[in-house]
Amino acid sequence: MEMDKSTEAVETFSKKYNCAQSVLSVFSEELNISKSDCFKIATPFGSGVAFRQEMCGAVTGALMAIGLKYGMDEYGNTDQKSFTYDLTTHFITEFRKKHGTICCKDLLDGIDMSTPEGYAKVRELNLFRTHCSEYVRSAVLISEKILLHK
Repeated sequence: MEMDKSTEAVETFSKKYNCAQSVLSVFSEELNISKSDCFKIATPFGSGVAFRQEMCGAVTGALMAIGLKYGMDEYGNTDQKSFTYDLTTHFITEFRKKHGTICCKDLLDGIDMSTPEGYAKVRELNLFRTHCSEYVRSAVLISEKILLHK
């Protein structure tokens, strides 16, 4: 039996992959891009962009998927761009409704993970499992409605 995308993303996240990689990669087939390329593209965006804790990596992974499916390409027009922006706004609104913010640091209870002490605290409190796994799951579930019309 095939596992659902949100479970697959959380399982991927529990391995060596970051939140952005975990979200983007589960849509690889629908986006006609290899999982390996998804992992590479999304690498910089984990932990709110390389531990800067800005926009949540699960959110950026989802937005990359939306862009790959609907974004304006070299032959596109501004209607495509506007449509993609509308979908992006919808995604962010839904994620904020569920979690209150899209800011990684705020989602991790304000802990600054860019410092060794902060990172150790996030690990000690097991926030990657207790918090981030839920953000990964939510990002996939919201994205599925947009990408797969569920």
